[in-house]
Amino acid sequence: MTHEGDDSDGAPPYVSQSPAEYGKPPAGLRRRMYDVIFEADTPAGRRFDIALVLAILFSILVVVLDSVPWLHRDHAALLNGLEWGFTALFTAEYAARIACVQRPWRYATGFYGVIDLLAVLPSYFSLLMPGTELLLDIRILRLLRVFRIFKLTLYIEEYTRLGEALSASRRKILVFLSVVLMAILILGTIMYVVEGPKNGYTSIPVAMYWATVTMTTVGYGDITPHTNLGKAIASFMMLLGWGILAVPTGIVTAELSAHRNDRRRGAARPARPARACAACGSTGHEADARFCKDCGAALS
Repeated sequence: MTHEGDDSDGAPPYVSQSPAEYGKPPAGLRRRMYDVIFEADTPAGRRFDIALVLAILFSILVVVLDSVPWLHRDHAALLNGLEWGFTALFTAEYAARIACVQRPWRYATGFYGVIDLLAVLPSYFSLLMPGTELLLDIRILRLLRVFRIFKLTLYIEEYTRLGEALSASRRKILVFLSVVLMAILILGTIMYVVEGPKNGYTSIPVAMYWATVTMTTVGYGDITPHTNLGKAIASFMMLLGWGILAVPTGIVTAELSAHRNDRRRGAARPARPARACAACGSTGHEADARFCKDCGAALS
């Protein structure tokens, strides 16, 4: 049976939440609770998890609706009652998870245990500090369970590959960002000199803010050039922004393609055992090497 956090489909999990770490209880009531709460491969466990996700979604909807002034004014009692109902439900669910595992402290201090606790604490804090109930939106993090409920291992794998591509290209992206920052500093300083405080460019930091907004093609319009030279510089920066936005996309795409090609080559060519040179004992040769990289002797 496949458990949470299992990588039997060949894809590493995005966040480990394996119940094996928590300890499966022996036969009895706790074992039946464990099978329903933690085992997503059983019919009862699947129904429980789907119902839990729906409850999370509806609880978030209640918090969002309660932030609308006229809904809060006209339906405050109903929304407050629903929120406390969801809080009681999630509190009971958290207590059940603690009760049905052999190592409750490991669950409580793990990623999902902390998230489950944070899902109910804001309601109780709101009794002491009004306004903290808005923090209940943190429950959306619990929807990470959707990956184990519906077995979206392909999506989890793509998240992992994207993370690997970003990590592999981090130096290129940092170099790119440093070039962009230098361009913003230079062009912002030029605009400060050209336009001056009378046109809203009261300092170099303000001009750099305008350069950032312009280069990213956001264009808030709170600061605009008035001179012809300033408008020409702004036009150049807008055109430059279009080209700049494509650079990080190309970097990450190239890394993703490289990872994909590496996986395909690895799948197409079966792994061979490591070979040692009979003449000098050197190891670490390529799989298709014919001669020793150190002494040049033929490899068997």
